[in-house]
Amino acid sequence: MVIIYLVYLVLFVLIGVFGIICMKIKSSGMNVGDFFRFVVAVGDLDALYNYSVRAEDMTKKEQIAFLKSAEKMFDAFEKVPSIIWEDEYDKYSEVLERYQNIKVLRWSEAKV
Repeated sequence: MVIIYLVYLVLFVLIGVFGIICMKIKSSGMNVGDFFRFVVAVGDLDALYNYSVRAEDMTKKEQIAFLKSAEKMFDAFEKVPSIIWEDEYDKYSEVLERYQNIKVLRWSEAKV
């Protein structure tokens, strides 16, 4: 019987903490869904950064996959204030530069 009360207590505390977190996010002017997409996008940023540093010559399919992933990541980062992700700015800039280089390369290939 005591175990059931402990389980209920733990669930109550977890729901309370989650509610407080959501209220803090909302009070800072952000959408909760956008914030959680941002949290996932930080992981994507790390993966894209590692890939952009390692891969100099990408195939066309890899370029397209990189561009699509980067666009999703950029969209998630745009929806939260920059003060939250200022620690990730160097990685973001590197991925953005690689993204722009690939876009220019693909644009110049399409023109020819």
